[in-house]
This record gives sequence, C-alpha cells and structure tokens, in this order.
Amino acid sequence: MTNKIIIINGPNLNLLGEREQSQYGSITFEKLKKNCLSKAKELDVELEFTQSNIEGEIVNLIQDARKKFDGIIINAAGFTHTSVAIRDALNIFKKPVIELHISNIYKREEFRQKSLISDVVNGGIFGLGDEGYILAIISMHKMLKNENR
Repeated sequence: MTNKIIIINGPNLNLLGEREQSQYGSITFEKLKKNCLSKAKELDVELEFTQSNIEGEIVNLIQDARKKFDGIIINAAGFTHTSVAIRDALNIFKKPVIELHISNIYKREEFRQKSLISDVVNGGIFGLGDEGYILAIISMHKMLKNENR
C-alpha cells in the first residue's frame, strides 16, 4: 500500500532562493519540490507539495487532508508563531504530522522561538536547511510504515 503524504509550505517559501539566503540557503522552491518528489518516488510514497501565503487556504488544505492523506509535513513559516487556526486544524487531523523549518527557529528572533503548533505534532525538524525536507519525508515514511504493521 502506497502512503500518501502532503507537504504544506506557508508564506514566503515560494521565494526560496531569493530571500535571506543566510537563513534559507540558495535552493529555489521549484528545486526543493523536485528533490522532495524524487525522494518520495524512491520510497514509493505518493507526495503532494503545496504552498500558500494565505492562512485560510492552509487551514482548508489541512482539513481536506483528513480524507486524502496519511500524514502531513508542514512548514507553516510565519504562521507557526501566530496561527491558532492552523494549530486547531492540525489538532483535528489525528494522523501523523511533522513540523519542519529550514532555519533553527530557536536561534532566531525571540518572537520566532514560540511555535503554536509544536504541541500538536508528532515531531519536528529545525535548522537543517532544505535537507530537513528529505529527512521529514524519510521520517514520515517510517512512521506510517510502523503504523501499518
């Protein structure tokens, strides 16, 4: 059985490669997407890779994922620190969720060090750059495999 995972990216991640390369590296959003789809194919995982700058759209993606996907990997970006709505939607999901950040939010500005979603996810990957996405896919694959035993 092929597991289905969705990666949800929040605001401004569509500008990877253009913005704050000291924090986010030089990889573009399209290259990151390609890398993730390649890793998913290698693991025989069906992957959808999305991005939105709009909080309500992200909530809708999470709600819709309940019936379509076995797990969520989310980089909520700036919404990590502000969105109770995204937190509540993740809490309703009731399947594995991994929180992901390219930068280490705990080594950044004080307002970025508080995640509103960390307490409703299974785990998190922080500060490992774009490689964090690959590690999240591998981790989610293992979590789902162990669930199906």
